[in-house]
Parts: sequence; C-alpha cells; structure tokens
Amino acid sequence: MTAAPSTDEVRLEIDQHVARVTIDRPQVLNAVGARTLQQLNETWERIESDPGVRVVVLTGGGDRAFCTGADMSAEEVGRTGLEYWAALDPNGFGGLSLRTTLDVPVIARVNGYALGGGMEMVLGCDIVVAADHAQFGLTEPRVGRVPLDGGVTQLVRRMSHTRAMSLLLTGRRASAAELAGMGLVNEVVPAEQLDEAVNRWVADVLACAPTSLRAIKQMVQRTAHLTSQEARATRLPALMAALDSEDSREGVRAFQEKRPPNWPGH
Repeated sequence: MTAAPSTDEVRLEIDQHVARVTIDRPQVLNAVGARTLQQLNETWERIESDPGVRVVVLTGGGDRAFCTGADMSAEEVGRTGLEYWAALDPNGFGGLSLRTTLDVPVIARVNGYALGGGMEMVLGCDIVVAADHAQFGLTEPRVGRVPLDGGVTQLVRRMSHTRAMSLLLTGRRASAAELAGMGLVNEVVPAEQLDEAVNRWVADVLACAPTSLRAIKQMVQRTAHLTSQEARATRLPALMAALDSEDSREGVRAFQEKRPPNWPGH
C-alpha cells in the first residue's frame, strides 16, 4: 500500500490498483474550503499521473456526510455571488464535478449527506453506491446561490426535465432510494453493508481491461457534443492505446485458454 503525504483535509491511499480518496473534515460534515479544494486538485493530478491506478473510490470522513458542499465560513459568506462565480474552478466542485482528464472509473461511496457541491461531486462520479440513510440535494437556491458546478447542466442531461426541475427548483433533499429511482444512484444498501457493496463494484471494474476502461471513459467525457458516428471516428489517445495494447492481446489469449485474464495495464 502507498499513500500520499499526510494532509489535513484530504486522505489518499493507493493499494492493489485502487485509489481511495477521503474528504476528511467530519467536524464540518466534509464541507470543502479553499485548502480542501487545493488538496483535492493535487490528489486528482497525482491519480492522473499514476498509470497503476485503475479505479477510484471517493467518500467522506466519518459516518454522517459524504460532502455538504462549500464551507460557508465567514470568508465564503462575505463574497458576492459574482465573485464566487468568477473564482470557480474550471474542473468543477472539488476539482471533480466537471473534470474531463480523469480517465479511470470513479465510484462514489456516499455515506451520508451529499448536498450542494457534494451532490455535484456525485454527478462527477461514474458509479454511485449509497447508504440507505444518505440524502442528496442541490440546496444552493435555499441560500441564494446557484448550483453552477454542474448541478444545473448535468442534472437536466441525466433525467427527465420534470424530475430534474423537481430538485433544482426546490432545493429540497431527496433520499438515496428516490435518487436510485431517478437513475442517479446505482445501488442503495444499509450502512453496515456499504463497504461490501463498494468492494463488489471495485472488483467488477478490476475484472475489465484497464486500457479499455480508460478508452470508454475518455470517449464518454470528450465526445458528448458529437454524433455517434463522429465520436467513433475521433482518435482519442486512450482509444488508440487500447486498440493496440497488451491488454487487448491478453484478453483474447485468456478467452482462448479459458482462464481469467491477467491485465498488464498497457
């Protein structure tokens, strides 16, 4: 197991190709301030530069919250909406919600409240596993703000207009079960089974060729504005690498030899 240098607010552990990222501020329900954001961006950059990482699990410290959005400290409250908008991270909330350079699958382990920017981070993940007590919501309108880090734009693209607006125009909280019914949560389990469920999803991801998954995610993230024909013809770096990879050759050999593949990862 390897780990990033100890930080105050974000923990990173890498073991057996799995990077586990924890926003570790349970005393403020894992709200994200300027320091947390800096450490999160450094974490994503480290993962992007590590070819050994094949899947990421993102969660919050403690058992009450995944992330409750921006840290509404006196400094944050003192900024105007325009000042907040001008300072938005191009990669979205937590450096993740709008990030297009993280090519490995990201699983959200939602262990409690995922509100405001916390829900936007969930929207930046690929697979979402939630404890049954978790609550979600884009609560910004209730404090006079707007969910600009993907909350508005991603939500209306993920579900029907009326379902998306039922959350956006009320700022209300919704249960994990309701979000699963809307197609935004993959699995809801009792809190004591959360790690077991997440690990099952991790195992399913690791069963696939890493180069194939990078190609798939890169295609999804970078070709949404194209037609299907145009997207297929786009020579994305991860796609070109996957089509002529040791993984692709190992996959065929393993199938022919009737054995599990041993992915080289390149």
